[in-house]
Amino acid sequence: MQKPEITAYVKTMCGWSNGVRAVLAKYELPYTEKDIIKNPAFRWEMEQRSGQQLSPCVEINGVMLPDISGEEVERYMLEKGLVGVNHAETGVPLNAPCSDAQHAAMARGEPVAFRAH
Repeated sequence: MQKPEITAYVKTMCGWSNGVRAVLAKYELPYTEKDIIKNPAFRWEMEQRSGQQLSPCVEINGVMLPDISGEEVERYMLEKGLVGVNHAETGVPLNAPCSDAQHAAMARGEPVAFRAH
């Protein structure tokens, strides 16, 4: 099976972004990560390509999936036959925001731990 070409527009610390990363790792898919927090030019690029401001956005083989969770990325790839079924655990939620405690820790500049629930 040929690996899809993937670009992920994600935030450095974000529950949904971590879900996207986890799904791509689960299927051992290479991808280009564009952190929209570390590089504002990537945010602008994401907004131009997706037509909206919410992240994460994932482009797979030229198809933009805007404001998407890891769970939705996985479903899309399975439906399109880009990956086969894989029951491996990801270790993080695939469809969840950061908790209030995680947001508070990020605001204080502390490292944030993400774990499965």
